[in-house]
Amino acid sequence: MRTMAIDYGDARTGVAVSDAGGLLAGFTTVIHSRRPEQVLERLLELMKEHGAEELVMGLPRNMDGTEGPRAELCRAFAARLEEASGLPVHLWDERRTTIEAHQILHTSGKRMKQHRKSVDAVAATLILEGWLDRRRLTGQGGAE
Repeated sequence: MRTMAIDYGDARTGVAVSDAGGLLAGFTTVIHSRRPEQVLERLLELMKEHGAEELVMGLPRNMDGTEGPRAELCRAFAARLEEASGLPVHLWDERRTTIEAHQILHTSGKRMKQHRKSVDAVAATLILEGWLDRRRLTGQGGAE
């Protein structure tokens, strides 16, 4: 099953899509838009283009596990995506994914100035890998 992971953000939204077997992250991209309707439209295009059958979206939580305004925005966008796509959107705790993405890019030799271009796609890949790992370990997807 091909899974699409989304790291929804204010200005950039990272997207990662698994291989057909749902084992590895394959395609990644970043949607550069501050307009939710444009992001939604592009996500629907990518779903169709890559044959995504499952959606998982990062849910930003505070380090203590509570949810703030960003989590509310993500939940609202996930509801819009679910309605538009006809697929359930699974929410995945994305704490520390952006920090880890920056560390990965830094370790690979990218300078901080270059991180902005790809950090959201790397964060989406981390969300996807976490989801796929959880599914492999439990025989099902992980939820919030």
